[in-house]
Amino acid sequence: MTSAGPPQGRQRPHHKGRAQREGATLTARFIARAVLIDLDGTLVDSLPDLACAANSMRADLGLSMLPVNQIASYVGKGVEVLVHRALTETMDDRALPDAFQRGKQSFNRHYAQVNGNESHVYPGVQQALEDLRGKAIALACVTNKPRSFTLQLLERMKLRAAFTAIVSGDDTEQRKPHGEPMLRACQLLGVAASDATVIGDSENDVLSARAAGCQVIVVETGYNEGKSLADLGADAIVPTLLHAARLIEPRPH
Repeated sequence: MTSAGPPQGRQRPHHKGRAQREGATLTARFIARAVLIDLDGTLVDSLPDLACAANSMRADLGLSMLPVNQIASYVGKGVEVLVHRALTETMDDRALPDAFQRGKQSFNRHYAQVNGNESHVYPGVQQALEDLRGKAIALACVTNKPRSFTLQLLERMKLRAAFTAIVSGDDTEQRKPHGEPMLRACQLLGVAASDATVIGDSENDVLSARAAGCQVIVVETGYNEGKSLADLGADAIVPTLLHAARLIEPRPH
């Protein structure tokens, strides 16, 4: 089995036990009435624009640029966490309140200007969405990205029309890894969580799916903060969204 490689200059984290996991997941089948799909790292490689905005923010605050691969490890838990990580150059420390507020304003300003400029839809995504819709499976995009940035990116990538529902990071009180975003998406689509399958690229997606009571597939295209996908406890690990879509069949009504 082959998978879409990462963009040149970016190395995908090593996934422990990948061969064994892939062999198992090829025979898995998921029955669903709805599929809830993450945005960054699952539908779209948005790292180039996120890194550009993060480094522009650092420049505004008198800090040096960071390597793109380092910023990739900071992606996955929303803009605020990304800003803290990019300012402190750690995964868990928090920037001082004044620096954080200035950094967040700067990041949002720069990202609004570049969002979608260098991002690209992963190979096979359009076909995956068409296949799922052809099976009469309802689709939602569920992301921690703020709604303004979410809609901007989906429109620029020509993906907006594929989704019946969109749940962004500021649409619910709790964000992923909490189950609330997935439950909101299920509510909007009119399905039970047990009839939904989540597709994402990170621990956040797995934890959120589990908290909501959904099945979950992870794809290898994304970031996952540099962690091994094999350790997440997902129901399946596959190379791309298209591989995931081919494992899902509609639940009879």
